[in-house]
Amino acid sequence: MSINDIPAINACLNGLATVLLSLGFIFIKSGNREAHRKCMISAVIVSAVFLIGYVGHKILVQGVHTPFGGEGTIRTVYYTMLISHIILAIAIAYLVPRTFLLAIKGDFDRHRAWARWTFPIWYYVSITGVLVYCFLYQWWPAEA
Repeated sequence: MSINDIPAINACLNGLATVLLSLGFIFIKSGNREAHRKCMISAVIVSAVFLIGYVGHKILVQGVHTPFGGEGTIRTVYYTMLISHIILAIAIAYLVPRTFLLAIKGDFDRHRAWARWTFPIWYYVSITGVLVYCFLYQWWPAEA
């Protein structure tokens, strides 16, 4: 494994978080609290591992920005998605632990109220995290 493998691993972690969030949502809507709890704990762990990998990669590459190779309209699409992803990812760094803490405390009414905001934002951030990887490294990599 090399430093160049970290973005792909991070994208896989984001994809796994998306699957876990989807399952957690399905389980809570069907009334299966225990399965929901397990999926959401797993999603938090996977997202924490992602965050460690993301920050670690940024440290290893000394913050060097990966350039986007697309041009024209797709460039606008990419940067619009990236900016919204970054802003909402910053929000998620607070929202997820707060929502999680309410569940741990057993304050399910407040947990549910926070989750109505946290879930769609976290879901969007997870999906767009995978898309950012695909845009940068698979679909429109910058010329070397």
